[in-house]
Amino acid sequence: MKFESIDEKRVYMTEQPVKKLVCRLAVPTILSMLVTSFYNMADTFFVGKLDTQSTAAVGVVFSLMAILQAVGFMFGHGSGNYISRKLGAGEIEEAEQMSAVGFFSSFFAGIVIMVSCIFFIKPLAYALGSTPTIYPYTVAYLRIILFGAPAMTASLVLNNQMRFQGSAFYAMIGIVSGAVINIVLDPILIFACGMGVAGAALATTISQYISFGFLLIMMTKGGNIRIRFRNFKPSVYLYEEIIRGGSPSLFRQGLASVATICLNHAAGGFGDAAIAGMSIVTRIMMFSNSALIGFGQGFQPVCGFNFGAGRYKRVLDAYWFCVKLALGVLIGLTVIVYIFAPQFVTLFRKDDPAVIAVGTTALRYSVFAFPLSAWVVMCNMMLQAIGKGLKASVVSSARQGIFFLPLIAVLPHFFGLTGVEVCQAISDVCAFLLSVPIGMSVVRELRRQSADE
Repeated sequence: MKFESIDEKRVYMTEQPVKKLVCRLAVPTILSMLVTSFYNMADTFFVGKLDTQSTAAVGVVFSLMAILQAVGFMFGHGSGNYISRKLGAGEIEEAEQMSAVGFFSSFFAGIVIMVSCIFFIKPLAYALGSTPTIYPYTVAYLRIILFGAPAMTASLVLNNQMRFQGSAFYAMIGIVSGAVINIVLDPILIFACGMGVAGAALATTISQYISFGFLLIMMTKGGNIRIRFRNFKPSVYLYEEIIRGGSPSLFRQGLASVATICLNHAAGGFGDAAIAGMSIVTRIMMFSNSALIGFGQGFQPVCGFNFGAGRYKRVLDAYWFCVKLALGVLIGLTVIVYIFAPQFVTLFRKDDPAVIAVGTTALRYSVFAFPLSAWVVMCNMMLQAIGKGLKASVVSSARQGIFFLPLIAVLPHFFGLTGVEVCQAISDVCAFLLSVPIGMSVVRELRRQSADE
């Protein structure tokens, strides 16, 4: 739906039926999140046609990609949450200033990360979990990927700012354009040009900059706030708001990166095939989880606009709708993935029985508790959108940090490779048990506020 002004969009976001509104916004955000995770999925798929070491190297570098995504999501979600609440309250000037601060800060952060990592690329490769046999492939992939860091962090900010303004369709166009180009370039550069794993990295980097350009164009459409450098007026207050609204995303993505590094080190004790198998499972689970997060992100602008406008009953209606729908879909997805786990793993590495065996077992363990994520993710999205930064950070940290990191350090010592394979499922159950009382405390608060509307 096209809007001519920000005021027109605000009325739409606070008056349309919430179920219809969430679904309309969720479809493009789901596609955007799937495409974002597909960048690495595509590299894993095509590189998997080469050898086990190249497949493992892409899995090792993915943890750094997760850090870059964490930075981009922090600035994107932190600024976007603030923007949606301000637009809901009709405070346009404040929203414009935050838009510029979030965008330019993320771009500069991407440059700093790129330069720093290039200077320390050798120790970085080993720190990420590379083994001596994987190291040459890791460096070849990592050296090129780093040049895309500024585009990746800034693109995620543009994508999320548009999404929080209710322009998820335009955000999707920008992200999808890059993914399509990446899919086309991967086989050309990897096989036709004989670049191997370096070709996969170059395809990803080129596609990220093209996607960045498309997102800049899309930002000028649909009644979105224009990003102007004259509005770049950093202040302690604005960065506090970015941290408050973006820290849950930083913790979620950052801890996912740390968890992947720890997983690589734990699996490395059982050989390159274990690293490759677990990296494939990580890609599949993150791809599936990205659809759930995308659905939650379709709910967030509805939540932010209506919370800012004091429409608390609409926030609750949207929240319960999302939890119930997500739960039903995840139960169905769990059954499918459990049954066809060997086939999913074989898509990425069909010529190595050891990799398939590890991946199949780990994937079945991982999906067992997946439906519980319906509550965990939607609870986190709601808390983040309404400015409950501390509670949102605790919920977002639980799965990959509070529970996973201790488990991955302990379980392999007692149960060997099986201990590595079951870590994610156990941490999912624990995260659910922690998030229920936190989420319900806020639900009760919103019920009291809705009674006073």
